[in-house]
Amino acid sequence: MIDNLKGNESWRMFRIISEFADGFDKLSDIGPAVSIFGSARLTEDSPYYQKTVQLAQKLAQNQFAIISGGGPGIMEAANRGACLGNGCSVGLNIELPHEQVANPYQTVPIEFRYFFTRKVMFVKHSLGYVCMPGGFGTLDETFEALTLLQTGRITSMPVILFGTEFWQGLINWIKDQLIPLDLIEPIDFNLFHLTNDIDEVVEILNKHRLLSHK
Repeated sequence: MIDNLKGNESWRMFRIISEFADGFDKLSDIGPAVSIFGSARLTEDSPYYQKTVQLAQKLAQNQFAIISGGGPGIMEAANRGACLGNGCSVGLNIELPHEQVANPYQTVPIEFRYFFTRKVMFVKHSLGYVCMPGGFGTLDETFEALTLLQTGRITSMPVILFGTEFWQGLINWIKDQLIPLDLIEPIDFNLFHLTNDIDEVVEILNKHRLLSHK
C-alpha cells in the first residue's frame, strides 16, 4: 500500500513537471502579454463581456498577446477580442467539474490539471493584469498578484481593476478595515489602478511596456 502511494506521488510529480515544461515551451515566444481575469458566468449580453472584447481587441492591435483562463464568460470575451484584433490569443485551460468549457477563440490553447502550475504561467508571462468583475477565482488571482507585488516576489507590473461600480465597495472596505488595524500600508494602494476607461488601460500598459524595456 505504501509503495502504491509513493508510486502515485511520483507520477503526480512527473505530471506537474510536464505541465510546467509544456507551458514554458508554448509561451516562450508570445511577446509582451496581458492577462485578463473575470467571471466565467457573465454572458455575451453583459456590459462587462462587451467591454472585455473591446479592450482585448485594442490591446491586440497594440501588439499585446492576450492570456485568459480559456473558459467561458469574461475569459471567452478576452480571447474573442484578441482574435478580432489579429493577436495571439492564449487560453490556460483547467480541468473543473463545472463552468470550465474551453472557448473557441484560442490560438494557443494549453491544458492544465493543477491550479498552481497554471498560476505560474499567468505571472511569468504577463506584463500586466486586468481584473474584470468575477467571483472567488477572480478575487484569488487579483489578491495573489497584489501579494506577490507587495512582497517583492515579482517585478513591478500594473494590476488594473476594471469596473469602478464593482470594485469600489471592496476598496472602501480595505480602507476602512485594513488600514486602521495596520494590516496594510496606505502606500499599498499604489499597487493597483481602478478605472472604467478602456483607453486608460491601454495607456497604462503601453507606458509600462516602454519602461520595462529601458
